[in-house]
Amino acid sequence: MSAVPLGMPVIPPKPIAVRRRSRRLDVGGVGVGGDAPVSVQSMTTTLTSDVNATLQQIAELTAAGCQIVRVAVPSQDDADALPAIARKSQIPVIADIHFQPKYVFAAIEAGCAAVRVNPGNIKKFDDKVREIAQAARDHGTPIRIGVNAGSLDPRLLAKYGKATPEALVESALWEASLFAEHDFHDIKISVKHNDPVIMVEAYRQLAEACDYPLHLGVTEAGPAFQGTIKSAVAFGALLSQGIGDTIRVSLSAPPVEEIKVGAQILESLGLRERGLEIVSCPSCGRAQVDVYRLAEEVTAGLDGLEAQLRVAVMGCVVNGPGEAREADLGVASGNGKGQIFVKGKVIKTVPEHQIVETLIEEALALVGENQES
Repeated sequence: MSAVPLGMPVIPPKPIAVRRRSRRLDVGGVGVGGDAPVSVQSMTTTLTSDVNATLQQIAELTAAGCQIVRVAVPSQDDADALPAIARKSQIPVIADIHFQPKYVFAAIEAGCAAVRVNPGNIKKFDDKVREIAQAARDHGTPIRIGVNAGSLDPRLLAKYGKATPEALVESALWEASLFAEHDFHDIKISVKHNDPVIMVEAYRQLAEACDYPLHLGVTEAGPAFQGTIKSAVAFGALLSQGIGDTIRVSLSAPPVEEIKVGAQILESLGLRERGLEIVSCPSCGRAQVDVYRLAEEVTAGLDGLEAQLRVAVMGCVVNGPGEAREADLGVASGNGKGQIFVKGKVIKTVPEHQIVETLIEEALALVGENQES
């Protein structure tokens, strides 16, 4: 079902920030950098060698809104599976390479949309740059230089003592310069850290020092709640300054959850067309209905509805009528009942136990009307 425009606020023509000027890459048909929209990506958790399981997870990610997906390639069996995965995936596949340079060449030959390399832990990586650059150029394959705090080049750890912003940036720029020496510039860069403050400063420094597209990420961000907060804070700080071209939310959770969080971050910043949005009050001593339960049940009932629809679930008479009137659809609750608003007008009043059912019915009716028009 395609997104249906109903009555959502129009994103202001002026963006939240002037976008940092960068090169633009073509990653399997998805633009990254330049004037391309900020994209959302994730990484599979399956064994890449299990082609069917990996493709199934990629399909689930695609359905959730993932635009680019990364697969791990730690073994020869995984490398052997890449041609089938790259060919059958509906979205661009990036091969994630560590330790063995030979898998970089295998991924390029397999037709992967891009290859991610981590210079800090690929043996004798610097000696292979010429060959990698030539192979990538021949196949039109971009390279992501992915620097992580946990696997920083030992030379830089010795120099800085720990993974400082300066150490992360120096590592990335050094490796990019090696590719530039061979006239290869189809590069994007990430400098990830588990601390949002260090991560933000590293990307700020990197944004000033080069014009390569930047892949944002807080690495090892943690369980769903903690990782969501860390990622939202860090991405918000950078994207609101125009820094960042593609994002990956790293959660100790199913990868589909990463896509949901990433998409919501972009929607909240006005960097992606908004979809379903639930506006609900935090509840307080004024509430005369169970707002928590109502909001959760409405959210669950409308899950998967692909429409630009704002639904207000309000629990008292102070802000309730105003918020409900401004939404496409809403309820202002009190005294065990709720006034149902559609397009700013009260259409009925229902008892509390019918509020959820009524909102879902009216939401589906609105979507149906707009599909017919």
